[in-house]
Amino acid sequence: MSAVRSQLAAAMLLMTGVLVFPAGTAAQQLCAADLDGSGDAADEGETATCHLTASGGWMCPIGQTTCEADTAGALHCPLGDQYACAVPASGGAAACSANTCIDTSANPVVEEAALDDPGVEADGGVDADGNCLGTIEIFSGRAVRCRPAGLSTSFQNCCKDKGKIVKDGMGGSISSISTKIAVAKGVFTGLKAAYTAFKAGATASQAASAGANAIIVGLDPTSIAISLAVNFMIEVLLQGCDQEDMEVGMLRGSGMCHEVGSYCSSKILGICVQKAKGHCCFNTKLGRIIQEQGRPQLKSFAGMGWGTAKKPYCRGFTAEEFQALDFSRMELSEYYEEIEARAQSEIQIDMKDKIDAYMQTISN
Repeated sequence: MSAVRSQLAAAMLLMTGVLVFPAGTAAQQLCAADLDGSGDAADEGETATCHLTASGGWMCPIGQTTCEADTAGALHCPLGDQYACAVPASGGAAACSANTCIDTSANPVVEEAALDDPGVEADGGVDADGNCLGTIEIFSGRAVRCRPAGLSTSFQNCCKDKGKIVKDGMGGSISSISTKIAVAKGVFTGLKAAYTAFKAGATASQAASAGANAIIVGLDPTSIAISLAVNFMIEVLLQGCDQEDMEVGMLRGSGMCHEVGSYCSSKILGICVQKAKGHCCFNTKLGRIIQEQGRPQLKSFAGMGWGTAKKPYCRGFTAEEFQALDFSRMELSEYYEEIEARAQSEIQIDMKDKIDAYMQTISN
């Protein structure tokens, strides 16, 4: 019964634009307001850390308004006399806010775990004749998420694209195709190394260097702009984004991710205070484009589509599905812009060779 009362109280507070949430394990004073009437307090600018007042209380900065003095010199809040005026501990004019601050230690945030999809195993089991024992998936992806500005990200936008860092792995020579299909895997490995080092006490610069070293192992060095990757990792680590945020930020900015949708990843008393964006990220930009263009052609994807934001459906094509695709119906201009300026017919022939090489590699 007490839990029900707590949820009802939280809902009533949210409808009036007043709610407070914890961040992490440390006791803090936070407040939030449903400014856009969406029914949650997860959008940018709807949560904030409260400020200490000179009297030892707390003031919510959301909707904070300077108090006014009447003819007798008494201070009044323009939002209503039910809201107290207080002078900030840092000094300045007395102010008031309609949004109340509450100690976050009383109501911890419930966090959804990161998607952490390992994807299809690159080198699965084979029989005595070298035949694959599992299901071959062509242009398979990983389900991952990033989080926009919100309570759990310390109000930093961890979904912000950082520009093109990873180059399309299918855009170069086919001689190195066996390494290029592992670009995304190398990125995941490198960012995991960077995040682990940073959590263990390394500086952002040291962690980024460790991540860069892990990324380039076994990869064609032309597949990634290492200097940009290092700068990206330093910035993201200092922002407080986690490993999966980093992975999506790097691959999304490089055009390798399909955004499935948004879902709530953190709640307090049943109220959403942090959103996340679910993605399917692929080894190459071409893989993402063919997945987006090819899925609508196949009945096998009609029911599932891309899954849900919370559970993206990122499987690759089977050999039979891939053979059924009609590439003449695909709009591949986005891919053409990424590679050398050649006649479209030459590019199509080159792309066919690369796809054939890709299929040969994964079937060996």
